[in-house]
Amino acid sequence: MLTKKKKDNLIAKYATKKGDTGSPEVQIAILNAEIDYLAKHLKQHKKDESSRRGLLGKVNQRRKLLDYLKRENEKRYEKLIKGLGLKK
Repeated sequence: MLTKKKKDNLIAKYATKKGDTGSPEVQIAILNAEIDYLAKHLKQHKKDESSRRGLLGKVNQRRKLLDYLKRENEKRYEKLIKGLGLKK
């Protein structure tokens, strides 16, 4: 899974202020890293249905947060999309 060091790096990179862990940008960045990890895991373990279900939940949660961010502040949304390399 996501190590503490990687998580701290993501928080530092996408935080809007010092000590920020709850902003949509930080949450989306962490979810994106977890999704990447689970996708790699499922390529090796094709029959792992519980991980697949967890992956789908994380993808849905990320989508909801992205929709929220786009609705509230489109400039921050565009910057985050470019930073994470996601499609619109």
